[in-house]
Amino acid sequence: MKILIAEDEPVSRKILERNLLKWGYEVIVACDGNEALRHLENDRDLNLAILDWMMPEKDGIAVCKEVRASGREAFLYIILLTAKGKIEDVVTGLESGADDYIVKPFDRTELKARVRAGERMVKLETSLRSKIIELKQTMESIKELKGIIPICAWCKKIRNDQEYWEDVGDYIKGHSKAEISHIVCPECLQKIKNGELELAGEPE
Repeated sequence: MKILIAEDEPVSRKILERNLLKWGYEVIVACDGNEALRHLENDRDLNLAILDWMMPEKDGIAVCKEVRASGREAFLYIILLTAKGKIEDVVTGLESGADDYIVKPFDRTELKARVRAGERMVKLETSLRSKIIELKQTMESIKELKGIIPICAWCKKIRNDQEYWEDVGDYIKGHSKAEISHIVCPECLQKIKNGELELAGEPE
């Protein structure tokens, strides 16, 4: 999985990058909020971001708000990294759009646990979106008319699933991949017997 680090402090940024690489992640590095936003706008494979709260240009809170307001289609799990540890700070961070929060100086094992938790959420969200797309495709397939449809050769009425005869031949031809089997419905058969229908020529 690809992770974005946005941290202006070189030592902290290097520690983050080294640990994430060691744990098997691909890492993209940004040194300020504007650079972080550019990466997030241009790389839809970025599904997890670790943003420092205090950064030049745009801070982590501003980045969170802009990303959430942008309607970014790809799911993004955001972890805020900051020295601010008061309850009101945590609330502010989460309300800005962050999903998790780590206080500096961070513990390596805590960082790993929170990143793993974020990875699980990303995988769950990805799986859910895939299932929704699959369900939509299935529903569209169900809506298509397939197979052999019994249709009256004279009046063009067809026998539907409820055993009713209705004039929907034109609709079927325009909206399905179904094959049409010409037969005579009971109503037309009776009209033929009564001489009400002419048999001259081929049916349409």
